[in-house]
Amino acid sequence: MKITPNSGTGSGAITPDGSSVEVYKRIKPREEPDVVAGQVPAGGSVLDLGAGVGRVTHALIERGYEVVAVDESAEMLAEVRGAETVCTRIQDLRLGRRFDGVLMASNLVHTADEEGRHGLLEACARHVAGDGAVLIQWTPPERHDAWEVGRGRTEGDMRIEMSALEEVAPGVVNATMRSVCGEHEWTQSFTSRRLSDDQLAAALEAAGLRLDRFLTDDRTWVRAVPSTGS
Repeated sequence: MKITPNSGTGSGAITPDGSSVEVYKRIKPREEPDVVAGQVPAGGSVLDLGAGVGRVTHALIERGYEVVAVDESAEMLAEVRGAETVCTRIQDLRLGRRFDGVLMASNLVHTADEEGRHGLLEACARHVAGDGAVLIQWTPPERHDAWEVGRGRTEGDMRIEMSALEEVAPGVVNATMRSVCGEHEWTQSFTSRRLSDDQLAAALEAAGLRLDRFLTDDRTWVRAVPSTGS
């Protein structure tokens, strides 16, 4: 299987993974701050991996958390205020310190690059405190299977929906999301691998983490902890 590089189109800066800075500036935090608050003690330290423009980072700072925001896009991080920022690929991150909570949102774990997924999870493992938690957003298999063209949501005056979907290998799809706001239009194309519960647990274990439990009724948030002795 040949993995198609992520790509994006539209006005403004487009990051290496195809994300539009202008689109993410328009998206508000959803349940992420509540997920963190339910697992990380008030005033604790949080490592926000793939922080983008600070959509979640800013909300966590408002709640009193100490946040380090990591992203590979300098254009994204230029929008972050009130947090330490680190511009690097998540897989390459080595801060030499550990955090009460490590947050990896945006379904990054679904990369079709198996080595890349392992690198992402290893970065989580080497930065979480022994009594801390890794909080991962993913798409459970039953939800991944339900993807279809035309499905989406509204963010303020912007409409975001899936405009293309193609299975390129068993459990692997190429997809394109289209965002429209007035006369402006952006696209982001990416490849996503379906993961079963067992596959997710195995990927975590290989990185030195253990799937502790699902945190939300829709199972889209996972709590992982360091494996015993890791």
